[in-house]
Amino acid sequence: MHKSKIKVTLTRTAVALLVVLFLFWADFPIFWMAMSSFKAAKDLYTVPPTLFYANLTLQHYFKFFVERGGLTHLLNSIIASGVSTAIAIILGSFAGYALARGNIRKKHDIAYWMITTRMAPIVAVILPFYIIFSSLKILYTLYALIIVYISINLAFATWLLWGFFENIPKELEEAALCDGTTKFGSFLQIALPLVKPGIAVTAILCFMFAWNDYMFAFVLTSGDTMTLPVIAARFLTGHRAVPWGQVSCAGSVVFIPVVLAGFLVRRYLVRGLTLGAIK
Repeated sequence: MHKSKIKVTLTRTAVALLVVLFLFWADFPIFWMAMSSFKAAKDLYTVPPTLFYANLTLQHYFKFFVERGGLTHLLNSIIASGVSTAIAIILGSFAGYALARGNIRKKHDIAYWMITTRMAPIVAVILPFYIIFSSLKILYTLYALIIVYISINLAFATWLLWGFFENIPKELEEAALCDGTTKFGSFLQIALPLVKPGIAVTAILCFMFAWNDYMFAFVLTSGDTMTLPVIAARFLTGHRAVPWGQVSCAGSVVFIPVVLAGFLVRRYLVRGLTLGAIK
């Protein structure tokens, strides 16, 4: 019995050490990037490098947001990601509910066809989008970027929300209908509140795709309409010295909103990911 307890303790200790090593490996570069964004320019190149400094500065943030117009690109990312996510969630909720409750022939085939559009490689669809937006005279605008993100995320949102709605007992909606509620009323009052964890997870995943996107934004935007990932990548050119402080600042600004969003809905993540796991 004593040997068994020792074995369990050693196993748990080994697992804990592996988790700590993994977290260090995954999170230390992010922590280093965030700390570098507050270091003075001369401190970025000290050898050997020092992790903490007593004198931290906001000069890189000032240069990035004020002198280089980073605030405009931040607003572009917020608008493109937020608007496209909101529209994809609203339309995806209706579409997912229709697939789950509607008497639609071959709806499983329709759903699988929709999700295959999400799996298409970016290089296969970016040229058609470019030609379409050029013909519509909206190339290099946020409208083009929002339309692309909606097109990509809508299929994904519909697929996920379909699974969430299918896991809701139909008897709850039937009871509401017997009480005089309309079909649309049962959708708003019964179905939607019950799939809030799924909606939160779907919204986070859609937002992350739009927020982190580089390829679509690189091709379809220009100048003042560029998003944060594009402007951050433009620092890394071979024509001049790389301003590592501003690069760290841009990387931190890109990374922080996703972490905050995940933190705010963390209680929904596990429940939401498991809610629609079975079809």
